[in-house]
Amino acid sequence: MSALRIAGVQVERLKSLAAAGYPHESCGVLIGRRSGEITEVAAVTQARNLNLERAHDRYELDPQDMVQSDQVARRQGLEVVGVWHSHPDHPARPSELDRAGAWEAWSYIIVSVTRSGIREIRAWRLDGSGDFVEEELIA
Repeated sequence: MSALRIAGVQVERLKSLAAAGYPHESCGVLIGRRSGEITEVAAVTQARNLNLERAHDRYELDPQDMVQSDQVARRQGLEVVGVWHSHPDHPARPSELDRAGAWEAWSYIIVSVTRSGIREIRAWRLDGSGDFVEEELIA
């Protein structure tokens, strides 16, 4: 089983960004490194959600923000290791749209957020058959 290790300060950043974006989906990039079955998240970035028509239940991560995150990662000797996004008023489980847009090598953090705050944070990764499996989240 793979695991995603993320420092408490980055978890707090995720919570803050997801709560600030509510009731819309927020999104961003995970920067870090992989070592065997462990992916280490060193930084969480925020990206613009370009899906303005359905921002309450869809996100389209701005490609410019992805490029900028990749450049920052490379300058630090790191890489993009995944993407995060929020699910306003829904569980932190990937949707079919999440699966359709996912890459096998990346981790996906989903933050469930409501008007009263963060409900849960979970991490996912595609397996070899194209289905999401939950990653152990080590904070």
